[in-house]
Amino acid sequence: MAERIGILTGGDCPGLNAVIRAVVKSATRVGWETIGFNGGYEGLLDPVKYQKLDYREMGALLTSGGTVLGTSNRGRFAAKTGHGEQHEIPREILDEAKRNFDALGLRALICAGGDGSLTIAQQLFEHGMPVVGVPKTIDNDLEATAMTFGFDSAVACATDALDRLHTTAASHNRVMVLEVMGRYAGWIAAHAGIAGGGDIILIPEIPFAYESICRKIAEREAMGRQFTLVVVAEGARGKGGVFVTQGGAAADRETRLGGWAQSWRRSSPSARARRRGSLSSATCSGAVDQRPPIACCALVLAPGPSNSCRRANSAIWSRCIPRTQLA
Repeated sequence: MAERIGILTGGDCPGLNAVIRAVVKSATRVGWETIGFNGGYEGLLDPVKYQKLDYREMGALLTSGGTVLGTSNRGRFAAKTGHGEQHEIPREILDEAKRNFDALGLRALICAGGDGSLTIAQQLFEHGMPVVGVPKTIDNDLEATAMTFGFDSAVACATDALDRLHTTAASHNRVMVLEVMGRYAGWIAAHAGIAGGGDIILIPEIPFAYESICRKIAEREAMGRQFTLVVVAEGARGKGGVFVTQGGAAADRETRLGGWAQSWRRSSPSARARRRGSLSSATCSGAVDQRPPIACCALVLAPGPSNSCRRANSAIWSRCIPRTQLA
C-alpha cells in the first residue's frame, strides 16, 4: 500500500493553490498518495470531509488565488483569540482528529496557514500527530519568516489600488484614505504606501496624532499639492492605544474611505508567491520522508536571492507562533 499524506489550508490567500499543486506533484513523484481535507481543520472531524488529489488535475492551480480545498476560520478548532492570545483546543476534539488521522493511514499532515492555523497545528503535534507547517499570510507577521507567501501579492494589489486612487484624488483635490489589511503589523501599509506614493502612512507600530496628519496635509497644500493619499493599516491606533475605525468628516475637505482589502486574498498570486509556494513542496517532502516520520516541522522562507526554504523544529516554532513580527 502506498504511503499517504494529508494537506489542509487555513484562511485563503494568493499562493495556497501553488502549495497544494506542488505538494501533490512531489508526493506523486515518490509514489505517495495525497488527500486534501475540505474546510480546513473541520474536515478532520466526523463526518470526515476529504478528497483524493490527482496530480493530473493540478496544472491550472498555479495561477489561481484562494484555495480549492476550502477553509474555515470558525468552528471547533478555533485556537487564536486575539493579539498573542490563544486557548487550548478541547481534548475530545484533538482525540477525534487523531483517531481519524490514524484511520486514514496518514504518514503526516501538511498544514498551510497563518498564526491561527499553525497554533492548531502545534497542538495537534503535541497530541501525537506528525505535522509539517507551511507559513502563509498576507500580513507577513509570522516570526522566524523572512517573507510569507501571500504578502507579495497583497502588496501588489494595494499598490495598484493607490495608483488608481491617485488620479481621482488629484482631479478632485481630495484626501483619499486607503485602508489595508495587516492586523497588528504594518508590513502591507509600509511596503504598498512607499511603492504607491502614499503621502501619509499609518501603521500599528507607530501611534499617530491627528494633529500631525493635519499638519502634513497643510504642508502639502502650501507647496501647491491640493490632494493627499493616506494609507492606513487596519491595526493603526492613535496615541493612547485606541484603535480607530471611524472618524468625523473634515469641515473643509472631502474625504473618502476606500477598502479593497478582501479582494486581495482572492487575487491571482504574484510570480514570487507562485515560486515560494512551489519551493516549499520540496522541503515538505524532505520532512515527511524522514523515518520515523517527523514530529513537527515548520518551513521557514529564508532571505536571499535563492528564496530557499529552511526547516525549524517544533521547539522554535512553538515560541514564534504566539509572537507578532512587526514592521
